[in-house]
Amino acid sequence: MPVTDTIADFLTRIRNASAAKHKSVDVPASNLKVAIAEILKDQGFIQDFSKSEDGKQGVLSVKLRYYYGQPVIREIHRVSKPGRRIYAPVERLPRVRNGLGVAIISTPRGVMTDKQARRENVGGEVLCTIW
Repeated sequence: MPVTDTIADFLTRIRNASAAKHKSVDVPASNLKVAIAEILKDQGFIQDFSKSEDGKQGVLSVKLRYYYGQPVIREIHRVSKPGRRIYAPVERLPRVRNGLGVAIISTPRGVMTDKQARRENVGGEVLCTIW
């Protein structure tokens, strides 16, 4: 069965694997998923990720991170969906848990966190929120 929202599928696989206490999760790769995984690694939500080729589109393997046996990712939500895109100018970028969480934004300058987008004074599509 084809997946219409690949980013939501990616986030759901991470959410389900961390709830089941898996060490890693494999997802079909794309450039946007790699960019999101880079942000998750930089922000400390995952340990590492790697992309391997399988003759099709590739596989992105994400190593999950735990703290005293509990997943570091408490909540991960898709904000903008294929049926309803959510765009925000720099003044209205969301603050997740009063700065404790991260919103991932797709901007004309690339995929970045809400804090980076504010620093660079650029808005864009709000992909997801994590805390």
